[in-house]
Amino acid sequence: MGKFEHISIDAAHLMMSQSEVQVVDIRDDQSWAAGRIAGAYHLTNTTLQDFVREGDPDLPLIVYCYHGNSSQSAAAYLNEQGFDEVYSMDGGFEQWRAQYAMETAF
Repeated sequence: MGKFEHISIDAAHLMMSQSEVQVVDIRDDQSWAAGRIAGAYHLTNTTLQDFVREGDPDLPLIVYCYHGNSSQSAAAYLNEQGFDEVYSMDGGFEQWRAQYAMETAF
């Protein structure tokens, strides 16, 4: 299994504010439509190959889901696809929304 690191909500927020980073949301379409981290890419079975082909493997990549569980396997997979610096966001979107509601896109 690929390597990834866990990242807290606060550390992810700081990283996003200080440097260029890719953020991917692996939640379902309905959850994506209801709210997401501004600038996130919706990674689905349909968009996965496009992202792997077009994403920047040299930029940090933060993966999130609902609560931070499913994002771990997605982060490992993306690392196996050549993305070097991959993070799974602990707490997921639910914790993000609780802490950074003003930075949530709809």
